[in-house]
Amino acid sequence: MDYEEIKLFRERYIHKQKDYQSLNTFHDRLTWQTINTAIQKVEEEQGKSPAPFAFFVMGSAGRCEQSVWTDQDHGIVYRGGSDEKDYFLELGEEIAAGLEVIGYPRCEGKVMASEPMWTHSTDNWINQVEKWLEEATWQSLRHFSTFFDSRVVIGESSLLDEIKRSTFNFLDNNPEVYRRLIDNVSFLRKGIGIFGQLLPEQSGPMTGSIHLKTTTFFPYVNSLRLLALMDHHLRASTVDRFIYLKENYPFLIEYEDQFKRLLEFRYEHTRLARNYEEVHYVSLAKLSKSDKQELKQFMKSGAELFEKTKSLIEKECLSW
Repeated sequence: MDYEEIKLFRERYIHKQKDYQSLNTFHDRLTWQTINTAIQKVEEEQGKSPAPFAFFVMGSAGRCEQSVWTDQDHGIVYRGGSDEKDYFLELGEEIAAGLEVIGYPRCEGKVMASEPMWTHSTDNWINQVEKWLEEATWQSLRHFSTFFDSRVVIGESSLLDEIKRSTFNFLDNNPEVYRRLIDNVSFLRKGIGIFGQLLPEQSGPMTGSIHLKTTTFFPYVNSLRLLALMDHHLRASTVDRFIYLKENYPFLIEYEDQFKRLLEFRYEHTRLARNYEEVHYVSLAKLSKSDKQELKQFMKSGAELFEKTKSLIEKECLSW
C-alpha cells in the first residue's frame, strides 16, 4: 500500500474501532504499514540498511494510550557508528513524511526520527540518555521521560532494551536523580476546585471543557513510570506496568482498574472528536451527573496514587 491508500484505510475505519485496545492496535497497524512503505522507498533509492536497527514510538503511542487523533513521537536506534546516521535520518524523514500524509501531524517539539536528537547508534543513545539525566534540567528530564515510554514497532527490540538497562544502572549509581524526576512531574493542573466543582477551561475554543491529559491522566502515567524505573521494568504501557509492578507495590492494586476504566471513559467521550486539539478535552455539558462524579473520582485517585508513589520513592532515596 502507498501512503494515500493507507490514509484512505485510516479514514474509513478509525471511528469504527470498538474500544481503546482495538484503537491502539489499529494505530499500530497503520504505523507498521507506513514504516514498511518508507523502508521500501528508501531501500530503492539508497540501498539496504547499513546496520541492524529498530524504529520505536514514544509517549502515548509507546504506552498504547493513543486517542483517535494523535501526533508523532518516534525515534531510531541502530547498531553501528556515525557513518550510518545519515541513512537512518533519511529513513526517519521518509517515515515522518508518510505518517503526516496518512493523518498523524508532525510533533511540534520535533520528537521524531527525522531529527538528529532522536536517531542515534546504541552507544550514542546511551550517552544521550545519561547526559539528560546528568543535566537533570526540566527540559532534559522531559526528554528522558518521553524516551523511557517507548517500544519498538519494527526492528530489533534488544537495541532499545540495552539503552533502558543502561538507564537503570545510571540511576542505581545516582539515586538522587529520582528526586529531580519527581519534581519534574509534581506540578498537577487542578481539575477540581475547593468546593468540589470541576474546573473547565474558562476561555478559548474549548471553554467549558476539561483537559483530560493534564488534569487526569498524568498522575497515573507519571507514577507508573517512576515505579518502572525503580523496579528496572522495561515495558512502556501503563496498563502493563500496573500488571507487572503490583506484586512489588501492592498499593497499585487499588488503582489498576480505575486507570483501565479511565482509558475506556476517554474513548467513550472523545471517539468522535474532529481534530487533534479537540480529542484531549471532554465537554462538561455533554457529561451526565454520574459521568462527572466518575471523572472527579479519577482525578482524586490519580492525585492519591501520585502522593503514595512520591512518598515511597523519597523514602527509598533516603535509604540509599
